[in-house]
Amino acid sequence: MASKGNKKLLIIDVAALGYDFVTKHSNAKLIDLEFKPIETVFPALTCTVQASFRTAALPSEHGMVANGLFHRDLRKVMFWEQSSRLVKGERFWKRFRQKGGGVGMLFWQQSLGEDVNIALSPAPIHTHGGGMIQDCYGKPANLYSDLSEAVGRKFKLKHYWGPLASVKAGDWISSATEALLNKNDLAPELCMVYLPTLDYDLQRYGPKSEKAKAALQKAAGQLERTIKAAKSNGYEVIVFGDYAIASVEGEPVYPNRALADAGLLKTRRVKKMLYADLYASSAFAVADHEIAHVYVGNQEEIEKTKRALSELNGVAEVVDRAEMKTRGLDHPHSGELLIVAGEGRWFAYPWWKEKREAPDYATHIDIHNKPGYDPSELFFGWPPWNVSQNHSRIRGSHGKIGPDRKVCFASTISFPDGPSTIIELASEVKRWLED
Repeated sequence: MASKGNKKLLIIDVAALGYDFVTKHSNAKLIDLEFKPIETVFPALTCTVQASFRTAALPSEHGMVANGLFHRDLRKVMFWEQSSRLVKGERFWKRFRQKGGGVGMLFWQQSLGEDVNIALSPAPIHTHGGGMIQDCYGKPANLYSDLSEAVGRKFKLKHYWGPLASVKAGDWISSATEALLNKNDLAPELCMVYLPTLDYDLQRYGPKSEKAKAALQKAAGQLERTIKAAKSNGYEVIVFGDYAIASVEGEPVYPNRALADAGLLKTRRVKKMLYADLYASSAFAVADHEIAHVYVGNQEEIEKTKRALSELNGVAEVVDRAEMKTRGLDHPHSGELLIVAGEGRWFAYPWWKEKREAPDYATHIDIHNKPGYDPSELFFGWPPWNVSQNHSRIRGSHGKIGPDRKVCFASTISFPDGPSTIIELASEVKRWLED
């Protein structure tokens, strides 16, 4: 696909590549790339940041205000939905593609159905008996099988998320990217890749841990391999981090318990298990790391909801719609309120207080049925093969922005204006591609 004379660019989004984290462990230099600090998007969450990069726009414009969205008509929370139509706005590569440039996306969120030549994303099939057929969605249809053959093995979903999630996911992705870039008949001129290697142990053990440091070295090796392949095939390279993970020092915060105590969140008991009744509830918090969108059904209940959450230990801010405008978050997908966790804290989704009341999905990896992000899925629980319900084990979280939450950015392209934010970087890339 790559043709002679066209500009060629590899963009690598490295999860959790925070500037302070990298400088602590490597003096801001990895694999001969000099990293600079850059401000990310608020909230600093995977889907939100990637959507802002591909559109060079704020969440108030593209609509991906978090990793999970609440469908007001269905009364249902949906996490990690993959349709590209969820991301509104013009893509930065639109004119480049119109002029004949090939575009590829590997493991980016909301990439299914995107206007690209190449796409690869995990897409398992859940069977009626409760099992799962592991697979990846590929465009063209034979892409996944071709890259698996080149890598020497298929992609294993257990390495991408869950108690067994590890650097092995990044190993496969970096190897597959190398194989793609070396296929001159298939390689797109613009290739965007997501590398999740740092995400797991930084959440499990915190960014100050030795395991986090080891993960950084593994990620550096993966970057080195991928960038070497890119340069040998004539690609410029941009590497950026989407968010910075901060240490969790205190206990998790449970906003939905506070809403239930205030009578705003209703529950339904089924075989001794306690399920959220979102049809009858006045308010619900969609917990997503250090932030939570709070959806309130009736305007009259907003003040009561705000009061209940303001009094909750570990809540640093309760943001209303007027304030969301100033933060680029005023969108119909946003909650009536947004809460931000205090230093060293994060939001856990449970509303139940007794372990025996946990819904069936609480003990398993179930990223689509759980109405909130659950990092405890990174740990095994008891009995064997269950996931942990001990949310206090989590030592790292993200979502907030600020001077100590800047992310890394490095480029082989010299940008005269020197971007200071992720959105500015995306705009610079757009201009470079169109020049």
